[in-house]
Amino acid sequence: MKKMKKTFRVLLIMTLIGIMTLTGCGGSKDNKSTNTTNDTDTKTEEKAEDKTNSKSEEKASTESAKKIVVFQSKVEITDQLKALAQEYKAETGVEVEVWNTTGDDYLQQLKIKLGNNQGPTVFSLAPGSESNELSAYLADLSNLSFVGDIAENMADVKDGKVTGIPYTVEGFGVVYNKNLIDASKVTDFASFETMLKDQKAAGVNGFSLSSESYFLIGHILNTPFALQADPGAYVEQLIKGEVTMENTPEFVDFAKFMEAIRENTNNPLEVKYDKETGDFAMGKSASIHQGNWCYGMFTDYDVNFEMGMMPLPILENDKIAVSVPTCWYVNSQAADAEIQAGKDFIQWMYTSETGKKYLMEEFGFIPVVANMENEKLDPLSQAVAEYTNGGKTIPWPMNSYWPAGIVDVYLVPVAQEFFTTNMTGTELLKSLNEAFVEAGK
Repeated sequence: MKKMKKTFRVLLIMTLIGIMTLTGCGGSKDNKSTNTTNDTDTKTEEKAEDKTNSKSEEKASTESAKKIVVFQSKVEITDQLKALAQEYKAETGVEVEVWNTTGDDYLQQLKIKLGNNQGPTVFSLAPGSESNELSAYLADLSNLSFVGDIAENMADVKDGKVTGIPYTVEGFGVVYNKNLIDASKVTDFASFETMLKDQKAAGVNGFSLSSESYFLIGHILNTPFALQADPGAYVEQLIKGEVTMENTPEFVDFAKFMEAIRENTNNPLEVKYDKETGDFAMGKSASIHQGNWCYGMFTDYDVNFEMGMMPLPILENDKIAVSVPTCWYVNSQAADAEIQAGKDFIQWMYTSETGKKYLMEEFGFIPVVANMENEKLDPLSQAVAEYTNGGKTIPWPMNSYWPAGIVDVYLVPVAQEFFTTNMTGTELLKSLNEAFVEAGK
């Protein structure tokens, strides 16, 4: 009997130990092998709960975000933006770190940084294909106080939410020296080619592109697209092979312009943006294909002539390209406190006296918000405003409809080949056509 009692006690103790072991370990090994789904669900719920708790803590302490990073593609305002950052820190105590970029590879750099969870707090994108591609990273900015004052159709809106705040409106075309060119006489291909030859004979470069991607091919190729009755539909048809550039009149004329530029001007592959604008400022070039943003590049020069902006007269086009080129966005994948700090920065830029002064006077932006005015528009921005007010504008299909990344990856190599070989205008169009088909896949 004693032996049986002893045996029973041993069995009882062993049973209790087994139960305690299973309870203490949560069945980790056994459950992983026999009930993985339940274990995964439990862990997911725990992570979600932890994330929710973390988010709640961040929301409760939004003011703790004392530093943000701003990354944007507009190289002309880099120095001014850094100065603005210092002003912001002085007024709010929040540090703003401005990341630099060369411009050409900005989008690729941004994608890498965002994909590696090392993205900036505030960044810029072209509204349209670029912002659509990165829509997962765009925070809702609808609650910013000035959103209702943004000019109609200028904010970037997705699914009914404002995600992008427009920098400004910008326009581009042929920026010209009024002492050297009479714009009223440059109205079609023949007069444009005559102008190039006359300037060349006088020892002046009549027209200049530069080697950077959009300045080389992106902007100038925008015009024949913009002249289509429905640019978006045309791009879709082009990608599907339903239309071709070489059979479209605006592109056929565009090809003639490109041949004339190659034959009568400096090779753009040997010209950087600062040289392009510098040569124009010094009177070495009679015109450049640029936008009002380039005026800031002339501040280091003693410009002694009046300048203006005229259309690139493809098929007698008399309009310049005007659009919202870039918007500010806030990284939705950042911590809540950082997201709020990014929103606060944009709010301050568009509502504080200091911020508005920088946007209008230092950045030289054309107003896009009702309560903002710029009484000191430079000559090129004034020209853009006049074309806009007169209804003499064409859109920017390159931002809205072209496949994202097509300029750097597909179009630049074609342009580089064109300017270094004897490729004909028709061959150029065929290569550009193929580039759109490939990029659209």
